[in-house]
Amino acid sequence: MKLLEYEAKTIFAAHGIPVPKGMVIRSATELAAHIPDLPPEFVLKAQVEVGGRGKAGGILMADQEDGKDRAAELFDRTIRGVTVREILVEERLAITHEYYASIAVNRSSKQALLLFTDSGGVDIETLAQERPDAIRRASIPLLLNRIPSFMVRDLLGSAPKELGAILQNLYRVFLVKDALLAEINPLVTTSTGVYAADAKLIIDDNALGRQGITQNRDLTEREREAEKHGFSYVELCGDIGVIGNGAGLTMATLDLIEYYGGHAANFLDVGGGADQERVMHAVRLVAADPTVRVIVVNLLGGITRCDDVARGIISAGISQPVIVRLAGTNEAEGQRLLAGSGYQMMGSMEQAVLAAVEAVR
Repeated sequence: MKLLEYEAKTIFAAHGIPVPKGMVIRSATELAAHIPDLPPEFVLKAQVEVGGRGKAGGILMADQEDGKDRAAELFDRTIRGVTVREILVEERLAITHEYYASIAVNRSSKQALLLFTDSGGVDIETLAQERPDAIRRASIPLLLNRIPSFMVRDLLGSAPKELGAILQNLYRVFLVKDALLAEINPLVTTSTGVYAADAKLIIDDNALGRQGITQNRDLTEREREAEKHGFSYVELCGDIGVIGNGAGLTMATLDLIEYYGGHAANFLDVGGGADQERVMHAVRLVAADPTVRVIVVNLLGGITRCDDVARGIISAGISQPVIVRLAGTNEAEGQRLLAGSGYQMMGSMEQAVLAAVEAVR
């Protein structure tokens, strides 16, 4: 789950990473009451869980005279489709240099990947593409609770030595917060010290309970509903709903849809041993997506009984056509039930996918 900037900065500050003085407001009127306490110039930063916020107009410069109006302007904006509900008001720093530092999970090496460059800021992605050699890298086993000193020296190069303590503290945050990513961009130097001018922290969804987080804000309403039923569910951008049992079979169904020129609306794995009620909830969940025009149900009955699957599909009572491929335990009974209720049955996964792609055309 992605934390908002002010949430990440609160954690960073608690672990010894300096951050600019700031406050969070939820209305322009709230800012007006604090104007006398603010510095002559300050920054208004929309707190939205999207990337590229600065280039999308989510960061505004303001002063005591126009601060309220600028805040009202920002609250009226949507940043990459997200409504602005909170704004972080921060002192405006007199920056002398910008750096970039991040720590992420490298799934290939199963280690932490540390990145550092002397050229931080909004164009870090461009730098990574055009000058990859400008970004220094190091990998560290996650069993270590501290970055070895030689790695810190290699990463910093000619950068100020005091940034080494920031890297160590950032790594500590990465470990204790079960993070997938801990990033400071930019990490800035000023005449008064070093600051994390921005902060990004992504917590592993599997560790939210351990971190005291009760709700994953990154989930959509349908993803939350899927979580209640224990489904593995991901929303996609197509119009063909997909229900399978087993991640491999469901992924193969998605791949086949793309191969034949269609686009899947979701990934939904009902898991093994799905009964009638579980299948009913899965079908209704997928059908609730207004972009779904047809649903492919592709299940293999091992411990899952095909007749239970058929009853679940029928009891869902949805309006979209459902194209079904069932094979395995009680297969004949499942096919008989579906055929008697007018559902389209296919003998193979390929036939079912082709029928779905043709249906949306």
